[in-house]
Amino acid sequence: MLRAGIVGLPNVGKSTLFNAVTRTRKAEAANYPFCTIDPNVGIVTVPDARLEPLSKVAKTQVIIPAAIEFVDIAGLVKGASQGEGLGNKFLTHIREVDANVQVVRCFEDADIHHVAGSVDPVRDIEVINTELVLADLETVKKRLDKVAKDAKRGDKVAVAEEAVLKKLEPSLNAGKLALAVQLTPEEKAISRGFFLLTDKPTIFACNVKESELAQGDQNPYVQKVNEYVKTHLACEAVVISAQIESDLIDLSADEAKAFLKELGVDESGVGKLIRATYHLLGLRTYFTAGEKEVRAWTIHNGDTAPKAAGVIHSDFERGFIKAETVAYDDLMKCGSVAAAREKGLYRMEGKEYVVKDGDVLLFKFNV
Repeated sequence: MLRAGIVGLPNVGKSTLFNAVTRTRKAEAANYPFCTIDPNVGIVTVPDARLEPLSKVAKTQVIIPAAIEFVDIAGLVKGASQGEGLGNKFLTHIREVDANVQVVRCFEDADIHHVAGSVDPVRDIEVINTELVLADLETVKKRLDKVAKDAKRGDKVAVAEEAVLKKLEPSLNAGKLALAVQLTPEEKAISRGFFLLTDKPTIFACNVKESELAQGDQNPYVQKVNEYVKTHLACEAVVISAQIESDLIDLSADEAKAFLKELGVDESGVGKLIRATYHLLGLRTYFTAGEKEVRAWTIHNGDTAPKAAGVIHSDFERGFIKAETVAYDDLMKCGSVAAAREKGLYRMEGKEYVVKDGDVLLFKFNV
């Protein structure tokens, strides 16, 4: 299962957000730096509005959503790349995740301490990115020293690595993220082997006050973050209120819906964040629907039908024959598989078929 790390400065709402997305109170959330030391890990279901309508068509009440893993990582401070604060632990834990959710504080509150003494989300983003860049620069320099002799001897692997490292080094020296360096698909595959911290896709969670959630995009701090991440990082930002989300943990679905309605919002910001993170990780969903259950299955964008079948069981991939396929939207319009078949929307796809997000599949196999 792919993992998304929740990162940021101390006291920006990381642990509160982790508790909200995992619907637990597993992570300690306190008003002082470094209340999280060892990372908390939780499995998070991916909200998907398609599951309930699909269950009605399939005439089943059993619904199994997709899931990803979230990790609450200790707060980082300036100087972390040299071991300040819990820097070394932070960098080790962030290296182990597949994507980052960077929480930035976008609210004023004199009762909640900010490590820099004032609220400035763009400065906070730059502090974190600078530390990650410095750590990556050290990694790249060490790797260059390591491969230099073998590259001189003409070792093909070392020569290829050295070429990629020499593309990364000047960019990191200029303070740019490894993710922003233009590499070919082959070079990207090599770069992944370096496990660079700034080579991970990132989404920003703008943490606002409860009273500001409904008009979050009008918050001046959120506007600054949106402008900055689009201009400098080509990333996405989502508005959340970690405290609201934490308060929702103890409410039933109906109570939570009523509470959000009072605040003037239709959906929890965390739902949007989870879905955005799911897509950030390059994940997509297909469905199986029968009388026993409706289930969301997770695949990578671009996976073929046999690969998708293998997510259910390796025998399905090994003995793949064909996939009976109908798009979710087509099935909903028709109201049943039989009606979709009559209209020619129910298809048989072979081994080369690339599964699309929302496909409803039934696999035929033989082993």
